[in-house]
Amino acid sequence: SQSCNTDFSLLTGETAVWHDTKTSMNLQQPAPLIPPVHPDVQMKPLPFYDVLDVLIKPSSLGASTAQRYHQEKYFIFALTPQQVREVCISRDFLPGGRRDYMVQIQLRFCLSETSCPQEDNYPNSLCIKVNGKLFPLPGYAPPPKNGVEQKRPGRPLNITSLVRLSSAVPNQISVTWAPEIGKTYSMSVYLVRQLTSPLLLQRLRMKGIRNPDHSRALIKEKLTADPDSEIATTSLRVSLMCPLGKMRLTVPCRAVTCSHLQCFDAALYLQMNEKKPTWICPVCDKKAAYESLIIDGLFLEILNDCSDVDEIKFQEDGTWCPMRPKKEAVKVPSQSIPKIETSAPLRQSSVVPHSTEPSSTKKADVIDLTLESSSSSSSDEEDTDPPLKKRCVYISKNEEMHAKGVLTYQPTVRVPNVQALDPSYLTATLADYAVPFHPSTLASIPTDMQSLDLFSLIQADPQV
Repeated sequence: SQSCNTDFSLLTGETAVWHDTKTSMNLQQPAPLIPPVHPDVQMKPLPFYDVLDVLIKPSSLGASTAQRYHQEKYFIFALTPQQVREVCISRDFLPGGRRDYMVQIQLRFCLSETSCPQEDNYPNSLCIKVNGKLFPLPGYAPPPKNGVEQKRPGRPLNITSLVRLSSAVPNQISVTWAPEIGKTYSMSVYLVRQLTSPLLLQRLRMKGIRNPDHSRALIKEKLTADPDSEIATTSLRVSLMCPLGKMRLTVPCRAVTCSHLQCFDAALYLQMNEKKPTWICPVCDKKAAYESLIIDGLFLEILNDCSDVDEIKFQEDGTWCPMRPKKEAVKVPSQSIPKIETSAPLRQSSVVPHSTEPSSTKKADVIDLTLESSSSSSSDEEDTDPPLKKRCVYISKNEEMHAKGVLTYQPTVRVPNVQALDPSYLTATLADYAVPFHPSTLASIPTDMQSLDLFSLIQADPQV
């Protein structure tokens, strides 16, 4: 056809102009690229869901020229009687404590890429309606950045609560989104069964345990001296505590994609991903998918052999030895004993000069005080001092001034030698106080009680 157009152009210029105009019009209005209705897209399998059936195959969310800013597309699916029955009888309590269907209708979005299995990915400004009712997207949308709306993290959507559980009535899904240049998304609907972390742990055990020799070979490879390096690693310390829960490992596992020997607890790792599926290794912060998890047989042997050790050390030949903490608790009492012994002579030295230092004013009083304290409580020298309430009763000003120049340390409090008073003397002088100093309290005392021997009670404690 191109040669024919050239020949006609040579004959008549008018014909050439018409063909050129037609060609230019075709270039200005190219035919729109319509994506396939069912692209060959594979969704990445989810560890906590088993796919029972495909309700809607991955379908393209194709852009329409009539709608520029927001696109809308409708999808229809129906359930079979067997599928309805499976959903209805599967209602049970989920790990979160809420009651929900274990068999669910799941809606997923992804990019229309056929190179590899795709993860969940939402289009911009996504809005979903199931049978005319708005379906709220889970989680919170991230805040806008520089005035641009941020996308939500993709995850599967459980639309079972809005689906008509009947085989006689079809279900309609309305999807509204904002198209992106150079990106096409796909939508699919599945009938899935939700799994729990104990079931995934059981499946992980059924996969088998990694041979301990494999880990020993990995240890030898890590500890092999590099001839080009000046620093050689001769040992490797590994903890038997889980980095997630800070508890002792029960099911030691790690991903085959990780290069470290440190393991984490499989049960705790699955429980955390059941609540929030991130599948990130807690040791190296790299992807650790469920399909790549293995149970380390060497760590199982170590955990069974050492029940009282939290850390071990691997040698160059692949052997290991427990790292027991040093018993530093024994050294603490031994260091505190000399301190107690040195404090005792200090107390004695501070008291001895007091007894032997000459005094120009009252030397006899100082000697009497020392003799009295040593004679009265010689056996209880190491015991605690008695309450000051019974010992410190009378202290004169002369004694206080004398104490400032004589004693540097007072192990005891001075008590003057007070002789017991004669009760008859106090009784005889009681008449001098017939008129009370405070009328409000003593004026009410009867006259017949003034001659009573009230000081017999005081004489019961002659030391005061």
